[in-house]
Amino acid sequence: MAVSRRGLLATGVVTGIGLTAGRGAGAQKPVVKARLRLSSQEGVIPGNSLKEKLDRMERWGFEGLEVWGGGLPGRVADIKAALRGRSVRISAVCAGFQGALISHDAGERQKAVSSIREILTAAGELGSTGMIVVPAFNGQTNLGHVEARKILVDQLPALGEHAKSCGTRILLEPLNRGEAWFLRQLADAAAICRDAKSEGVCVMGDFYHMNIEEPNDMGAFISARDYLHHVHLASRKRVLPGQDERDFTDGFRALKMIGYQDFCSLECGCEGDRETELPKSVRFLRDQWAKA
Repeated sequence: MAVSRRGLLATGVVTGIGLTAGRGAGAQKPVVKARLRLSSQEGVIPGNSLKEKLDRMERWGFEGLEVWGGGLPGRVADIKAALRGRSVRISAVCAGFQGALISHDAGERQKAVSSIREILTAAGELGSTGMIVVPAFNGQTNLGHVEARKILVDQLPALGEHAKSCGTRILLEPLNRGEAWFLRQLADAAAICRDAKSEGVCVMGDFYHMNIEEPNDMGAFISARDYLHHVHLASRKRVLPGQDERDFTDGFRALKMIGYQDFCSLECGCEGDRETELPKSVRFLRDQWAKA
């Protein structure tokens, strides 16, 4: 029987899961039962105000709200007030910082460090699981991979300790090569976290980018394992899950295997009326989770 590369990798990952190295040596932590905690970026949800958006999110079964990091320090009080008494909480904070951590320009690197620290402080005040950070998009750095990686690993421990002191995390996000050449796979992000040696430096995965860069959803998530604290949901065409042929069961199966406890958040467009399509996508995702 012919075995596809994706199938072979999935089998190998499952066989070797007990040998996967996490933070530190010794026995692995026991795996707890995973949960599907659905979240969405603020801009995906229809509504003329945050209150209207939250009303819809609660009605459709969302547990988390992902907000933009730009200008977040000035929004903390308003967001806290809007969430008071709600079942929805803040999931991740998406980027919004200035500069680039691996820019060839030292001034741009310092700009990134300073603005990330400010947003991390706000993220911690909101109880966020973490702040999403892309080290550099294409065009933001001329550095080679080796030099860029060293600069990043040198900066991350201090940023990670600041994040930890605020009660949150940095979430390194691998992108596809059309957006960023430096960091494209979850295993690479996990290795950077390992070398940074800070509990405040972690990883997130995005189904859209993974579909382009990863040989296998299951292997990608398991490779990040103990470092994985956020997931972005999008179809192959970067629209709502369920609006094209993209299957999520392989990735969801891995999340169940590692006992994933954090949020899975929509970061995508929508084909059609959002009032109709978003509840359909929620049902689709819950069905995929049940099948995984």
